[in-house]
Amino acid sequence: MAMTTFTPDRRAYIRSHAWMAALAMAAGMAILWAMGNPHVWTGAIGGLAAIILRGWYLMSEDLAVTWTLSDTGLTGPAERNIPLTQIKRVRTMGSYVQVVTKSGDKHLIKYQAEPAATSRIIESARR
Repeated sequence: MAMTTFTPDRRAYIRSHAWMAALAMAAGMAILWAMGNPHVWTGAIGGLAAIILRGWYLMSEDLAVTWTLSDTGLTGPAERNIPLTQIKRVRTMGSYVQVVTKSGDKHLIKYQAEPAATSRIIESARR
């Protein structure tokens, strides 16, 4: 098997942040409502601003992360090296692919354009 590289997708990154923004906006409004604040709408602005700032600040870093699949293992950022024989489970979560090892370690391959395809490739390599 040739080496396969999994790189983050910009559209998946933006789509994930849009979902996070919607949740942050709703949470901000709910918290202000529960506190009895008459300006509940400001929670939406705060949640949106927080996620936009986070997305802008981390984009270059998050989109530079690559994972490489070889005949023997999966190599990722911060010197992560997962032997294929140690992979217990691979599953998708939104635009993420989670790799769980037999020892219980969990690794995320984030912002995949086609997470199901990434998962299938890893699953077929470990067999």
